[in-house]
Amino acid sequence: AAAAPPLSADAQEVAALVARSRAAQAQIADYSQQQVDDLITAMVWSIAQEDVAKRIAQHTVDETQLGNYDGKYLKIFRKTRAALMDIIDDKSVGVIEELPERGVVKIAKPVGVIGALSPSTNPEATPVIKSIAAVKGRNSIIIAPHPRAQKTNALIVELMRGALERMGAPADLVIGIDNPSVAKTNDLMQQADRVLATGGGAMVKAAYSSGTPALGVGAGNAVVTVDESADLDDAADKIALSKTLDLAASCSSDNSVVLVGSTYEPMIAKLQARGGVVLRGAEKAKLQAALWKDGHLNSKLVAQSADNIARIAGFEVPDGARFFIVPEDGYGPAHPFSGEKMTVTMALYHAPDMDAAIALTNGIQAYQGQGHSCGIYSTNDEHILRLALETKTSRVLVNQPQAASNSGNLWNGLRQTFSLGCGSWGGTSISHNITWQDLVNTTYLSRPLAVPKELTADEDLFGRVKDKFGIEQTSERLIAAAAPAR
Repeated sequence: AAAAPPLSADAQEVAALVARSRAAQAQIADYSQQQVDDLITAMVWSIAQEDVAKRIAQHTVDETQLGNYDGKYLKIFRKTRAALMDIIDDKSVGVIEELPERGVVKIAKPVGVIGALSPSTNPEATPVIKSIAAVKGRNSIIIAPHPRAQKTNALIVELMRGALERMGAPADLVIGIDNPSVAKTNDLMQQADRVLATGGGAMVKAAYSSGTPALGVGAGNAVVTVDESADLDDAADKIALSKTLDLAASCSSDNSVVLVGSTYEPMIAKLQARGGVVLRGAEKAKLQAALWKDGHLNSKLVAQSADNIARIAGFEVPDGARFFIVPEDGYGPAHPFSGEKMTVTMALYHAPDMDAAIALTNGIQAYQGQGHSCGIYSTNDEHILRLALETKTSRVLVNQPQAASNSGNLWNGLRQTFSLGCGSWGGTSISHNITWQDLVNTTYLSRPLAVPKELTADEDLFGRVKDKFGIEQTSERLIAAAAPAR
């Protein structure tokens, strides 16, 4: 057999990191639940102390030039605490669940080395949340940051490594790639035991093609409906908050808002009172020309302030402008504002009723963002349930700011994460919020039931369908009817 080709320099560098990571993971493979929980608590404390969080927030904005200080600070100070609270009491070591009615006991075991991607839009909290999820399952993790955020990643990783050493654990449980590249990221995905991919569509696709079991995320393009039963002031407050949080760096930011029936005019006024600027005609055309270049989103405008976007696009905005409202009447390639914008820009639609609102949501997300999320402001339980039943989406947020709630928050029960599965609709393998439970292997211990189950009588098991086969249809006739023609 021909000898395997030599590894490239990048692959050799990554292989050395994986070897270090694997050695560190072996040292905690037999840690107790208390030891694991102490490690992740120390890791979060190392970066979430107020002065440290402020430094990281400013460093992130300075390096990436994306988002704003307030949004970054909230993510590093508040979101990481909430993520720790969300998992700290979970059993992740040894026996994690018993099902006596089935005679089954579930036992959690480490996966090994987790290869994680960290995006430029959320580089401050993503490494922390992924790292504590990995270590919660007694794994180690190697983080490949976006090149635009490599120094931020190095700072955060070094703080967590110091915390691990203080707790008597190997620092190499958390390793960052200091000089990231596409080649190194691809090598990491091929050499790790599981891939946790958060980033652009190309990198998520590469993760699924790496040959390593992978957990990917889908594209966002949240559509939020406001029906006639909603508290319009509450809806306007939360939509404005969501649209401007970290200057819309989040894939969960409201990209389209559908106003139902008589809510249209009053909601526009309320959004304008909260810093929204309605763009029509020439201004809309200028914004469109600036936002998309050759059919692709202009990265220079992602997560920028309204003032900065307006200046680059060539139109003026009043003092206090915080976000743009672009009235739309269609969706798809001919209506680019119906897609994901990653900016403080929302498309605005008017639907006569809930039927039309659901149809708009499905149409918009069939173009982009299917499977990710949608939301509704309503007190009408029928409308709320219909939106959840009749849309191809993994999460429906009710009366909550979308960007702050999709990934879990203190006011809802969703798992705290920055990695959102989007189901088959969004090209991913799962529909839930990714957490430590996705980063362990599970052994199912099965004992015989005290009383074995017995087969149900045919009349009870097949009774509702049996008559449709006809009394006279013998097994020979059924087999003959099903046989392919010759």
